[in-house]
Amino acid sequence: METPGTSVPRVALVEDDPTVRVAVERYLGANGYLVDAFGDGVSAQRAVRADPPDVLIVDRMLPGISGDELARDARARSAVPIIMLTALGEVEQRIAGLENGADDYLVKPFALRELLLRVDALLRRSRAAAALTREIVRGAFRLDPARRRVHVRGDEVLLAAREYELLAYLVQHDGEVLSRDDILREVWGWSFGEGSTVTVHVRRLREKIERDPRRPAHLLTEWGAGYRFSADGSGA
Repeated sequence: METPGTSVPRVALVEDDPTVRVAVERYLGANGYLVDAFGDGVSAQRAVRADPPDVLIVDRMLPGISGDELARDARARSAVPIIMLTALGEVEQRIAGLENGADDYLVKPFALRELLLRVDALLRRSRAAAALTREIVRGAFRLDPARRRVHVRGDEVLLAAREYELLAYLVQHDGEVLSRDDILREVWGWSFGEGSTVTVHVRRLREKIERDPRRPAHLLTEWGAGYRFSADGSGA
């Protein structure tokens, strides 16, 4: 997993169930990750603030500070990729995790192999985006792939890892109608998945890049087809 010139990737795992925590820590450790494991949200928050990991895995239900609160705090301070673990499989619960800043989620009980693949994918995409150096400019949007920074109408906008990847994909396909399946495949790396995942991230992007998220001018819904990005805002 590690390539020449890169450090061992660090994962912060926040899980209050000791059985799950130990199993995940050992499995990820055996597959090339350095894991800092925490049993509560307070100690995890302190550590993540001091030294953000490469990937954050957090259970929604935690003592002290909830997983949602921890994710919101981490997201407000950095673009660290976040995977939310939840025992609640309802769509509304998964959407709530995404709205609190998570890039991905897994419903318990989950296979350790699936978690590893999700972590691998998040880290791989994060590193691939960071390796790009050529600036992307479309209308009022300027993306700096090397530093993963975004400026809209001259102002810097802080985006989560997945939000950045989604915006970059949309911007590079300015004017094209992209289906939810296209977006899940190209941005998430999933051959299948719930369209609500895309819907939540599009809504979060609109709140950050649109002057009026209720009447978007750049990130447009093409009913029955998907989404279309309009750099000049003429497609509203």
